[in-house]
Amino acid sequence: MSIIDPRTGEALTAPIESGDAANTQASPESTPTGGGDVRREDVIIDLDASNIQQVLEASMQVPVLLDCWAPWCEPCKNLMPVLEKLAVEYRGAFLLAKLDVEANPEISGQLGVRSVPDVKLVSQSGLVDSFQGALPEKEIREWLGRYFQAPDDVPPSPEEQAEEALKAGDAATARDIYQTLTSQYPEHYAYQVSLASALVAERRGDEARSVLDNLPPEERDAAPARGVRASIAFGEQALSHEEIAALGERDDSEAQFQRALRHVADGDYETGLEALLALMKSDRAYGDDAARKTLLQVFDALGADHPLTVAYRRKLFALLY
Repeated sequence: MSIIDPRTGEALTAPIESGDAANTQASPESTPTGGGDVRREDVIIDLDASNIQQVLEASMQVPVLLDCWAPWCEPCKNLMPVLEKLAVEYRGAFLLAKLDVEANPEISGQLGVRSVPDVKLVSQSGLVDSFQGALPEKEIREWLGRYFQAPDDVPPSPEEQAEEALKAGDAATARDIYQTLTSQYPEHYAYQVSLASALVAERRGDEARSVLDNLPPEERDAAPARGVRASIAFGEQALSHEEIAALGERDDSEAQFQRALRHVADGDYETGLEALLALMKSDRAYGDDAARKTLLQVFDALGADHPLTVAYRRKLFALLY
C-alpha cells in the first residue's frame, strides 16, 4: 500500500509489504473514530518504517495527518504542540502521525518532503491536502475546517482570546498574547501589527511605532500597518479627556472635530465617524476639509473590508456626489 497523489495519480511512497506490526501504536481495529474523550496515545503516533504500513491501512478508516519535522527545526517545535493539542481536541476525527525526516530519510524522500515543517492530510491512502511552514493555530483550525467539523466545545484560539480581551478593554492581556505569538511565529507579521495595535490601546504609541518600524518594508507600508499608524496619530492629535470635558457646551466646528477625534482615538469609531460626517455637512471648509481627510484616515485604520468602512464610504460618497 502507498500514498497516492490525486493530482498525478502517482505513488508518493513505495509500496510497503505488511510485516511484523504487533507492537505498533495504531491499527485499523483500534483507531478512534471520533466522539467521547480520547487519550493522547490513542490519536498521536510516532511514524517510522516499522509502522508506516499499519498507519496507511488505518487511513482507509480514519484520515491521518502527517507532520514531517526535524529535531533542528525551530518552527517545527512551535507547530507540533499545536497539532498535538488539536488531535486530542478533535477526539479521533484524525490521527496525527509524526515523522522525523532526519531519522527516516527514505520515507521523507518518498513523500517529497523538501523542507520542514510539512503537513500532509492522507485519507484512504490518498493525499488530500498539505501545507508547509508553521502556520498559526487560527489558520490551522481554518484549514482543518475544510475537512472536519470542529468540536462543539473547542476552546478559543489565542487570537480569539486577544480579540475578546481588546473588546473588554483589557489591552494588557491582548498585548501579552500577541507578544507570545510574535515570539513563536516571528515571520507571521500580522501578529506584530496586532501587537502594535494592542500597544496603541494601552496608549503606548512610541512602542507601537517601534514595532511597526521593525517590520519588513512591504509589511511596514501595507494597509494594516498604515492603519495602526493612523491610530497612533489619532491618539497624539486628540485632546485629553480632561481637555474635552473643559470644552463644556461648546458646539462650534473646532469642538465638534475634537470630540470626534477623541472618540476615534478611544476606539469608538462609529460615534467618531458619525460626528465627522455631521461636521462635513455643517462646515465642509473647517480645517481645510479636516473632517473628510480624517474620515479617510479612519477608513485606512479600520481596513477596506471593515463594516464601518464600507458603510461610511457609501455615506461619504452620497454626501459628496
